[in-house]
Amino acid sequence: MLGTSPDAIDCCEDRSKFSRLLDKLDIDQPPWKALTTLREARQFAESVEYPVLVRPSYVLSGAAMNVASTAQELDTYLQQAAQLSSDYPVVISKFILGAKEIEYDGVAKNGTVLNYAISEHVENAGVHSGDATLVLPAQKLYVETVKRIKKIAARIAMALRISGPFNIQLLSKSNDIKVIECNLRASRSLPFVSKTFNVNFIELATKVMIGSPTRASTIDLTDVDHVCMKVPMFSFTRLQGADPVLRVEMASTGEVACFGETMYDSFLLGLMSTGFKLPNHSILVTAGPLYSKVEFLPAAQLLQRMGFTLYGTPGTVDFFAQHGVKMHILHKPSYVDKSPQILDYLKNKKIDLVINIPHSSDPSELTDGYHIRRTAVDFSIPLITNIKTAVLFAEALERVRKPGFKWPIKSWDEYMREAKLL
Repeated sequence: MLGTSPDAIDCCEDRSKFSRLLDKLDIDQPPWKALTTLREARQFAESVEYPVLVRPSYVLSGAAMNVASTAQELDTYLQQAAQLSSDYPVVISKFILGAKEIEYDGVAKNGTVLNYAISEHVENAGVHSGDATLVLPAQKLYVETVKRIKKIAARIAMALRISGPFNIQLLSKSNDIKVIECNLRASRSLPFVSKTFNVNFIELATKVMIGSPTRASTIDLTDVDHVCMKVPMFSFTRLQGADPVLRVEMASTGEVACFGETMYDSFLLGLMSTGFKLPNHSILVTAGPLYSKVEFLPAAQLLQRMGFTLYGTPGTVDFFAQHGVKMHILHKPSYVDKSPQILDYLKNKKIDLVINIPHSSDPSELTDGYHIRRTAVDFSIPLITNIKTAVLFAEALERVRKPGFKWPIKSWDEYMREAKLL
């Protein structure tokens, strides 16, 4: 076997072994425990407080990985995980709310990092990396955060004696860095990184693995003014009945990466490249829990100033009305005796865009939310279900609708020459 040793790969794929390695290296991670019985799992979850993340070993694309917010959800998810990987204990860790997720892609030789790139997710932790909107170079990371990530990655690479490609996923909250996992393989973001910086990470990793001469060469971001964003593509229209909402298990079936002069134009270009149509007149907002409504308030004010007709459910309308944002009431599917109805407006194509933030703490909200999301997908109406993505979308839309805005039309070569990467 070429490159990194099978023992090192096993150490990363076995959740409990990797967590013990991080403890040994004194690298911070969410509180965790490897468990084999339901009783132990419940006790641990109660001790760290819900929500918790259920993580089987040796899975791809987050299969059977889930966030449990209650003991009942934990029971259900553990039964699924046990069926998938009964030979290995399931690792349960504390799920940290409101944390930014960061990705480190690198190539190392005998434990020494030769090249790396650090990108960030638009969505907070809780969305699988394959479904996340990825930003490179990272736009909203502290300098100290980047320094600490580089040190953590260097220690992990040396401890595992990595020779080849690897990917580390991390959490950041209030500049507190925690490691989620390390994959000792080429990640789905490695081609994206290579194209953004004109550095062939795959070629470098291959040379390392076959023993060809290599040299360390890090990327200088000083002259990199462009931003590249990777936007996921979904096939929910072909999956009858599937709930089109993002979770820790991967759902996307493709992705598009687009260059831009800012993260705003590159984000919208990426969205449009997936077939997403920008709204012209009307937007439905069901903003979920109170903290989501508060976070979306500046975005709602932007949309109102842009002249969009905004619709919402009674609770959403009441909240935004208190803050000067006018919305028209549409009733949830479960209120069958009230009109006007959301589903009627969707089926009659009176809505250009649906922003639906799930309200997981209320079963009735989940039912209504599912019908709203599913109807939007079935009638080919653009749908956003993540609060961070919704806010970025409003900010980006406001910028591109300003008088005089022109979409940047440049070849890849032009971007590379301007950044002195070609």
